[in-house]
Amino acid sequence: MSGVTCCLCFPGQLNSDLRKLAVNLIPFPRLHFFMVGFVLLTLRGSQQYSAFSVPELTQQMWDAKNMRCAADPRHGRYLTASTVFRGKLSTKEVDEQMMNNQNKNSSYFVEWIPNNVKSSVCDIATLTLIIFL
Repeated sequence: MSGVTCCLCFPGQLNSDLRKLAVNLIPFPRLHFFMVGFVLLTLRGSQQYSAFSVPELTQQMWDAKNMRCAADPRHGRYLTASTVFRGKLSTKEVDEQMMNNQNKNSSYFVEWIPNNVKSSVCDIATLTLIIFL
C-alpha cells in the first residue's frame, strides 16, 4: 500500500487520493477484484541503485512476475488499472507510455470502459530508484 498511498504523503504532478482510486478502479460494486503489481523490489539493506526509463518501468509493470498474487493477468482482462510512478518524470511521457501499452495490449483490456487506465506521478522517488530521462 505504500506505493498507492505515497500520493497522500508526498507532492506530485498528477496526484490521486483514495476517493479517486475507489471511483476509478471499481466500475461496479460487485466487480472489485484488486491485483497489485510492484516494480523494483530490492533486498533490505541493499545499497544497489537501478536506472530505468519510463518505457522500461511500464513494460515491467504489466509483467506477470511482478504481480503480488498468484493470478496471471494474461488469463483474464483488466477492467480498470491505476499506475503510480515515483520520481521526477515527465507526465507527457507517462501518459504516452500508458496509451501505447493499452493500444498494444488491447486484448487484455475490456472495451466497454473507456479511459480505464489512470496514472499518478509522485515527485519523491523511492530510495532504490534513479531514473535517467
